[in-house]
Amino acid sequence: MNSPGVVIAAVRGGAGKTILSIGIIAALCKRGYAVAPFKKGPDYIDAGWLALAAGRPCYNLDTYLIDKDTILESYHRSAQNADLAVIEGNRGLYDSIDRKSKTSTAELAKWLDLPVILCIDGTKTTRTMAAVVLGCINFDPEVKIRGVILNRVAGKRHQNNLKDCIEHYCNIPVLGAVPKLKEQRFPERHMGLVPTPEHDWAMDSIQSISEIASTYLDLGAIENIAHAATGQQGRPAKERSSIEVTTKVSGVLNSDEVERGPRVGIIRDSAFQFYYPENLEALNRAGAELVFTSPLEDETLPDVNALYIGGGFPETHARELAESKAYREQIRSLVEKGLPVYAECGGLMYLGAALLLNEKAYPMVNVFPIVFDFHRKPQGHGYTIVKVTGQNPFYPVGMQIKGHEFHYSKAVEFKGDKNSLAFSMQRGVGLIDGKDGICHKNVLATYTHIHALGTSAWAGALVKKAQAFRDKSDSLNST
Repeated sequence: MNSPGVVIAAVRGGAGKTILSIGIIAALCKRGYAVAPFKKGPDYIDAGWLALAAGRPCYNLDTYLIDKDTILESYHRSAQNADLAVIEGNRGLYDSIDRKSKTSTAELAKWLDLPVILCIDGTKTTRTMAAVVLGCINFDPEVKIRGVILNRVAGKRHQNNLKDCIEHYCNIPVLGAVPKLKEQRFPERHMGLVPTPEHDWAMDSIQSISEIASTYLDLGAIENIAHAATGQQGRPAKERSSIEVTTKVSGVLNSDEVERGPRVGIIRDSAFQFYYPENLEALNRAGAELVFTSPLEDETLPDVNALYIGGGFPETHARELAESKAYREQIRSLVEKGLPVYAECGGLMYLGAALLLNEKAYPMVNVFPIVFDFHRKPQGHGYTIVKVTGQNPFYPVGMQIKGHEFHYSKAVEFKGDKNSLAFSMQRGVGLIDGKDGICHKNVLATYTHIHALGTSAWAGALVKKAQAFRDKSDSLNST
C-alpha cells in the first residue's frame, strides 16, 4: 500500500513553496501528526529547515542522482512510520533537464503516485492564473494536481478573485491564501534559505510560519488529499501546545545502536553543515561509529580513524577557522600519517592553503597548495558527471559518478600537481581545467557532492580505509 503523502510544487522557483512546506509540516506536527519530510532535488538548506519543522530527518529524493527503485524504497521506508509525508518540489513543476521531464518534480510525483498541491504566487495577477493552473493540469494528465495554495495575495478582494477564477475554470479547490508578509523571518543567502545552524532563532521562525499556515490554510483538506490516493483515512488530529523536535534530526544512529567499528569523524558545525542524512546513515550501515567534531568548538581533533568534511560556508567563519591552529595542524599531521579524508566543496576549501576574503588571506589546513577566493556569482552550479581517471583512495579508475556542485569560490592560486586530480568532468565545472578530485595520500577532496544512495560504493570504501588505518595504528601501538 502506498504511503500517504503530498507533493508541494509551484509554477516557478521563488513562489514560496519552501516557506509553505515548512509551515504545513510544522502546523501538522503541532496538531499531533507525525510528518515525514522530503526534499526533491540536490538541496541541503531547505532540507535542514524541513527536518527542523518535522523533528525528524528530511531525505532527498533526487531523480538524477538516484535510480527509481531506490527512490521508492527510500520514500516508503522513511514514510512508513509517519501519518503522512510532505515532499517539497524544486523549481517549477515541469522544469527538467530535458524535453522529456527528466529530473522534474512532476516525474517524482508520478514515480511516487502522489497528489500535487500547486503553490501560486498571486502577485499582480488574477484570471490569468487560472489559465496557468489549467495549463499545468492539462500539460500532463498523469500528474495528479489536486489543489492550489495562493501566496502573496494583496487583500481579500484579490484573494476572492483568484479563488473564484481557479475553482471555476480548473475544477480544483483553493486550499488557502497567504497574504504578503511584512516581516521576513527566513532571510535568503545565495539561492536558498540561510542554514539552520547559523542562528538561534530558527525555531521561533518555524513557530511563526506554523501559525501562518494554521491561520490561512485548510490543513484538514491538505491531510485528506494526502490520504485520498491511498484509500486510507487519517487519524484525528490531537493539538500539541508547541512544536516538538527530537534530538535525532540528523538521522544518525547513536553509537550504542551499532557495533563498534572504525571511528569516522564528521566535521559538522555552522561552517560545515551540508550532509545528506542518507550519507551518514550509509556510513553507519557500513560499520562506522560516527564522531562529530568542530574546529569552531574543539581545540583538537578527537580520536578518529577517518574524516568526512562536508560542504558549507567556511568563508563566513574564515577568521575562526584560521585561529583554530592546533586543530588544523593536527589534521595535517594525521594526513601525512595516512588518515583517510573525504572532503566536499567547503571541505575542499578548508583543506587548501588559504581563503582570500577582502584581500586578506586566512590560513587553512594546507594539505593542498591552493588559495580560494570568492565571487558574487556561482562559479559552479548544477549537476555533475565525473569520470574517475586517476588513482585515488576511494573509487576505481573508470567509474562514472553523478553528483552536483554549487560554489561561489574558485581556485585563484593552484600550485599543486595537476596529475593528482583524479576526476575528469563530463558535466560541470570542477576545480581547474575541467578536472576535479584532488588527492594526497589517503585524501580525496572535490567540489562535487555525492549522494550515498546514488553512489553506493562510497560509504563502504571510506569505512574500509578507516578500518585499515585503525588496524595500522593498533599494530604500531602494540609494538
